[in-house]
Amino acid sequence: MSDNQSWNSSGSEEDMEPREDPGHHVGIADLSGVLSKWTNYIHGWQDRWVVLKNNTLSYYKSQDETEYGCRGSLCLSKAVITPHEFDECRLDISVNDSVWYLRAQDPDHRHQWIDSIELHRSIREGRRERGGIQGTIIIPPPLADSGYGSESSLRRHGSMLSLTSATSGYSATSTSSFKKGHSLREKLAEMETFRDILCRQVDTLQKYFDGCADAVCKDELQRDKIMEDDEDDFPNTRTDGEFLHNNNNGSKEKLFQSLSPKGINGIDFKGEAITFKATTAGILATLSHCIDLMVKREDSWQKRLDKEMEKRRRIEDGYKSALNDLKKKSHFGGPDYEEGPNSLINEDEFFDAVEAALDRQDKIEEQSQTEKTRIQRSSPLPSGDAYSTAGAHRFSDKVEEMVQNHMTYSLQDVGGDANWQLVVEEGEMKVYRREVEENGIVLDPLKATHSVKGVTGHEVCHYFWDTTYRNDWETTIENFNVVETLSDSAVIIYQTHKRVWPASQRDVLYLSAMRKITATNENDPDTWLVCNFSVDHDEAQPSSRCVRAKINIAMICQTLVSPPEGDKEISRDNILCKITYVANVNPGGWAPASVLRAVAKREYPKFLKRFTSYVQEKTTGKPILF
Repeated sequence: MSDNQSWNSSGSEEDMEPREDPGHHVGIADLSGVLSKWTNYIHGWQDRWVVLKNNTLSYYKSQDETEYGCRGSLCLSKAVITPHEFDECRLDISVNDSVWYLRAQDPDHRHQWIDSIELHRSIREGRRERGGIQGTIIIPPPLADSGYGSESSLRRHGSMLSLTSATSGYSATSTSSFKKGHSLREKLAEMETFRDILCRQVDTLQKYFDGCADAVCKDELQRDKIMEDDEDDFPNTRTDGEFLHNNNNGSKEKLFQSLSPKGINGIDFKGEAITFKATTAGILATLSHCIDLMVKREDSWQKRLDKEMEKRRRIEDGYKSALNDLKKKSHFGGPDYEEGPNSLINEDEFFDAVEAALDRQDKIEEQSQTEKTRIQRSSPLPSGDAYSTAGAHRFSDKVEEMVQNHMTYSLQDVGGDANWQLVVEEGEMKVYRREVEENGIVLDPLKATHSVKGVTGHEVCHYFWDTTYRNDWETTIENFNVVETLSDSAVIIYQTHKRVWPASQRDVLYLSAMRKITATNENDPDTWLVCNFSVDHDEAQPSSRCVRAKINIAMICQTLVSPPEGDKEISRDNILCKITYVANVNPGGWAPASVLRAVAKREYPKFLKRFTSYVQEKTTGKPILF
């Protein structure tokens, strides 16, 4: 267990496991330690002392300030704990609109915190279920006893409209639907009438056939009885089918009448058949009409359903859009919107945010320049020989190497195979760029050429190199300090730049050296050069607060003098400074390539114009410094 994280429980780490005794509460281990907490987009991540106790998460500025009260707390009962998808050390805890972004020092500590939080929550929920609330339990009644959907309910609420609606299954809430439903009910009533007619026909036929069957049965029984009683004196049979019996007086008696249809009520089968055909035809016609009505009704309901589905889709889209807007407003400036490949902000929004921040900085700078007057500063100028060599210090060889590289390559023409692209042209100033990317990071070299009247190369390099004047013309620096002075012409500087949200804040540690390169040909001008390149130093180590950028920058100046007329002395009207400015910057982090290129295209020309105007202003009325 680390030094900055400890268990506030008595006993060993076995106390982490909850123990439950009858009639007693469960013992929960309290956890406290240092976590990084996201504060805001200005200060970023800050270390805070976090305490987990009694299902509540609290934080303090430091462990020493716990006795003064916490700075914030969250009840974990309804909290949502979300481990970050990409950052293995980060966890987000949210309760409604309040979100805490926390980072542990490593993934193991993050798991430890998550497990402890879940343990507190689970034990808390267990207590609540065992004895917290003993309220009345309301059980919904069964369907059959609730008065809906049961046979008894139909009897109790059995109005004709209810029964008909339950039978047909169609609503009568609107005029059109009521008319359609009424027409369908009429057809159903007609089918009911046809059914009654068919039933009566079937009953009539059934009675007729039953009567016929009974008559046949009686006739057969009577025959069998007579034949058993008088086998010797068998009756004669006439041709008409009647049986005759000889009486004692010699007369013949008819034993029984043969079955005759006249003994049963006659049925008009032809009329019944015609009626049956007409009835079935009516049923078929009615069924066909019912089908037509249902098809029309189905089309109507389908149109309604389509409208409702479209309305629901629009409402859902509006809800999602409103929810996203609410999340953006609630957590605007959170770590998920910072620069990085997994940022929630897209390139267009990223660029808009950066551009808006730069515009604000420009307005602030304009106001400050109009409100304040230039403070006249002066610093002693070393002799020209001080800039002729790299000096004697541990970086001398590196400085000499960088100076020679710039003299060899930076002054080369932009044509040929260098693939320089002209991106800005304003008067004498031209800015070129070569697009270079490495591992998704934009490393575009930039090169600018400019001509400034009335100043010398020595003066331009002096004001660019001397930190005494840095804050007068540099508007992007938040603060800087000289870490080490190597010689009269070389210093190591650490500076932090103003943050432009949503980009992370940058800092730079670099060696700045000023050199004079004497021309080998007397007709060529001398060259003044300031080169700034990144180095490492024990007193300015990288920190988590800023992203460390790497730079390799050179300001190369040559002074051209036009001879004055007659015996006049050389004035500032006779001098012209040709400036070549080259910059190779590794931003040290991820940001959209299109945004970086757009910002560079905007900011570099502004910097050159602002700086050269400052040098012209500072040198006006002063002796020329060659």
